[in-house]
Amino acid sequence: MEQIQNGKPFVYTSLRPEDTERLAAWLAKTAVPGTVIGLDGDLGAGKTAFSQFFAKHLGVKGVVNSPTFTIIKEYEGRLPFYHMDVYRVSLEEAEDLGLDEYFYGSGVSLVEWSQIVRELLPERHLHLYIETTGETARKITVQGFGEPYEAWCESLKQNGVFTE
Repeated sequence: MEQIQNGKPFVYTSLRPEDTERLAAWLAKTAVPGTVIGLDGDLGAGKTAFSQFFAKHLGVKGVVNSPTFTIIKEYEGRLPFYHMDVYRVSLEEAEDLGLDEYFYGSGVSLVEWSQIVRELLPERHLHLYIETTGETARKITVQGFGEPYEAWCESLKQNGVFTE
């Protein structure tokens, strides 16, 4: 069995929401069926805002809000968009949700609070960690686990998107 390598984490500096949207837009345009993105950070760091920007650039029409109480919301866009929020779910409960059907399906899965279900995520995925560094400023650490995500990070780095 092939060993999945963890790519080097890169840091994206977002000084305002438009900067966060730029990263989300690039990722949404790059997404392919089966894309899985884990999204973590403190309460209020901007996970849902990132998800909304991502959905917008994936072509989702209408309001995208946090699925905190429903856990998974499905939207139609260029690809099906599965927005998950597992904040209120234990790992044991998550095992019963059938997440694999989403992760390995024809859409894009974006999982807020993904650290809670880290063991259930595919080996190959993209992980973002958002930290508040100012009123509108955010530090977003991006790490690819396996291909194509490591290549996405390298492409972002080569295009001058990352600051470290």
